[in-house]
Amino acid sequence: MNVFRTGVLLSALVALFGVAGYAMGGQGGMLIALGVAVAMNFFAYWNADSIVLRMHGAREIGRADLPWLHDMIGQLAARAELPMPRVYLIEQEQPNAFATGRNPQNAAVAATTGLLRRLSQEEVAGVMAHELAHVKNRDTLIMTITATIAGALSMLANFAMFSAMFGGSSDSRNSPLGGIGVLLMAILAPLAATMVQLAISRAREYDADALGAQICGRPLWLASALERLDGAARQIDNHTAEANPATAHLFIVNPLHAHSIDSLFSTHPPMRERVARLRALAGGGNSGRGPWG
Repeated sequence: MNVFRTGVLLSALVALFGVAGYAMGGQGGMLIALGVAVAMNFFAYWNADSIVLRMHGAREIGRADLPWLHDMIGQLAARAELPMPRVYLIEQEQPNAFATGRNPQNAAVAATTGLLRRLSQEEVAGVMAHELAHVKNRDTLIMTITATIAGALSMLANFAMFSAMFGGSSDSRNSPLGGIGVLLMAILAPLAATMVQLAISRAREYDADALGAQICGRPLWLASALERLDGAARQIDNHTAEANPATAHLFIVNPLHAHSIDSLFSTHPPMRERVARLRALAGGGNSGRGPWG
């Protein structure tokens, strides 16, 4: 269902770009904005993993550093039929984790030291399985496509607003919407694109939860981890994430403290719903103990 929803949302985003883009910038302006956005996101697609890892001070570790974690991720990757990802550790008290990389062959998973200290090994396994699910679902590619379209629309909106306020190009002056209509479209279209982009992000989190539960074999491990991570993230600052909120969607739980924001503008689904879905998957069973206990 979430895969279908993602497809519908992506289609809606493309349609929004086509209609609003043509109305604001005409065919020429629309193609230029799309070209610039594609170029920017192509660079990000190939380099974002190293940029984000460096931004958060992540340090790559080998098996000799943390044998149990390395072996756990290796077993989970094998169960998911994925190559072994690179493993990173972030010196950060807030318990959290994320995955990055343009494809499964170039994937990396990063966990904070707070996550390893505060969660049981079963809960850590649930978290790592969730991150590997993002890798298997190629969510980096999906979010790059959405960022490309949303970015192009934002650039068109900036151009249209500037053009309408300072004399305008023939495209904006001749728009069937008129000058006021172009201004309104320039304000509302990027807002709508952002909401669609965030809705796609939330759908991908639900899918990663479901697949992660399958990978680790214990939905309740992940459910328990999410509850503990959410509570800790509300109490413990992550200053790097606060300074770089654009990376917040990468984490398994929202690392920012602005949790009171309307759900339409949230990068993550409601935690209560995520946990409820995982408990439903467990079917009332117990979490048991795995090979990492």
